[in-house]
This record gives sequence, structure tokens and C-alpha cells, in this order.
Amino acid sequence: MIRTIVVAASENNVIGINNQLPWHLSDDLKFFKKVTLGKPVLMGRKTFESLGRPLPKRLNIVLSRNSISLPEGVLHFSTYEEAITFLEQHNTEEVCVIGGGVVFAEYLHTIDQIFLTRVHTILENGEVFFPELKENEWQKVWEEFHAEDENHNYSFTFQHYKRIQS
Repeated sequence: MIRTIVVAASENNVIGINNQLPWHLSDDLKFFKKVTLGKPVLMGRKTFESLGRPLPKRLNIVLSRNSISLPEGVLHFSTYEEAITFLEQHNTEEVCVIGGGVVFAEYLHTIDQIFLTRVHTILENGEVFFPELKENEWQKVWEEFHAEDENHNYSFTFQHYKRIQS
């Protein structure tokens, strides 16, 4: 099973402020939907709460060590390993890990590829961060720049990284 991270991060790796994305980039949201549609999305409780609802046309999986109330159809697992085992038992081809910072930091070592939207800004008031990628572990295989415009407050670059096999 391919394990994919899908994330948007500022130049200084901020991914969240006040349990929300620090920007609204419509092209990034379209890209996120394109990459994740039809695939299970795995996230921590705070990320699920920030979304406010399950993402449609995707199996939503929430990680939390505590018992939590979730909408019908949203799966809850206490650990990442339990969620991955469940998906493997159901012959899942790919899972998209979508946040948040704790989930990214704890499980980055298990990830095969990353779709990173690099938002070209520095945010000083960030509260949640994406971990620094080590050059010797990741190879950028594609990128596409988008300039700031009337619909996007920041310029950004879609980047696709694959883990370097050692």
C-alpha cells in the first residue's frame, strides 16, 4: 500500500494557526481534492475538527487515543498502526495522510511520497508545523509554480516528492 502525505506548508513549514489553514488557495483545494478523491484520508482528531465534516467520496479515518463521537461512516482508530492494518486487510492501494502536525511528525518515516504545496510566505504566528524534509531521504520528482493573483493571496508551488530507496 502506498502511503502519501498531502499537505500545504509555508516557507517556514507552518501548516496551521488557530486549528485552521492559514490561507485560502482555491487551486490548492482543487489539487488536494484531485489527489485524495476516492482514497482513504487519515488524520488526527484536531484536523478532523478543523474540517468540520467528513470529506465526501473518501473514507475518512480519524486517529485519537480517546473515545470520540464521529459522524456515521467515519472510522476511528486509537493508533496509526491499527488504521494501516485495517486498510491493508481491505487491500487498499493508497492512503492519504492529511494531518496534522503530530501525525506528520510521528509517521513521516513510514511515508512513500509527499504532495506538498509550498506556500511562498513566512508566517511568524504559526502553531502547527510540517517536519523538515531531509535531502538524503526525499527526491523531488515534479513541481509546478503558481503566481499570486486575484484569487490567491500568495504564490505557491505544487511539489511531488518520493522517498529515496536505500
